[in-house]
Amino acid sequence: MAPLRFSANLSWLFPELPSLPERLRAAGSAGFEAAEVAFPYSEPPEALACAAQEAGLRLVLINTPLGDPEKGEMGLGAVPGRQAAFREGLEQAVLYAKALGCPRIHLMAGRVPQGTDRAVVSGEMEAVFLENLRHAAGVLAQENLVGLLEPINTRITDPRYFLDTPQQAAAILQKLGRPNLQLQMDMFHWQIMDGNLTANIRDFLPLVGHVQVAQVPGRGEPDSPGELNFPYLFQLLEDGGYQGFVGCEYRPQGDTSEGLAWLRSYWDRRGHPQAGQ
Repeated sequence: MAPLRFSANLSWLFPELPSLPERLRAAGSAGFEAAEVAFPYSEPPEALACAAQEAGLRLVLINTPLGDPEKGEMGLGAVPGRQAAFREGLEQAVLYAKALGCPRIHLMAGRVPQGTDRAVVSGEMEAVFLENLRHAAGVLAQENLVGLLEPINTRITDPRYFLDTPQQAAAILQKLGRPNLQLQMDMFHWQIMDGNLTANIRDFLPLVGHVQVAQVPGRGEPDSPGELNFPYLFQLLEDGGYQGFVGCEYRPQGDTSEGLAWLRSYWDRRGHPQAGQ
């Protein structure tokens, strides 16, 4: 069983550094081989690609744009009436992914519109999501890219987010049947919404194209106090033959590099991917 490969989520890690190029350098110095950036759109893609190359990192994940933050938008994939804006955002994400050599794009579903009842609009929103995802699968296939669906918990993080459980996301993927659309497993969200992580990891791992980790409930480092036993969960991923990256999407409790003791311990036990793996 090969050791897991980890990517630094630079939207969360190294918050003490103000710019993405600085965070890329810091991640490379910390031993990461890969990075992910939720929303890279404030930087020119060529500049980011240069900074990643200089840091010895590959970019492995970005998100589609949020939409209009002033309107409270958090992605557009399932939002009725915003299909054209979703497709424009997808084009921008593909442009960045190609420039960055990034193979995966998280296709953000978005929020239930303000003032509407989730139960009333869920059917319409799923229909819009399926329409947009079919379009996205075709666009991404032309560029050899993968689209990811990430359930986000509605109990703590975002009460109005449309896609909130692994079961819901897996059912949508089954309806679509597109090999370049996969599941994004964020253990923080999955634990809060459904628990039962052992069974869910085993059941859904064949659909998973990317994993993200953070402790529950504080969203800190995997070895910070909380509900999840990450050595056990990492072993489950290894036993399941997971080949993708594990994104470190957590809120550092102090200095980011000092807080990576858990990862250095993993590398000591299982070997660092850059050390002859």
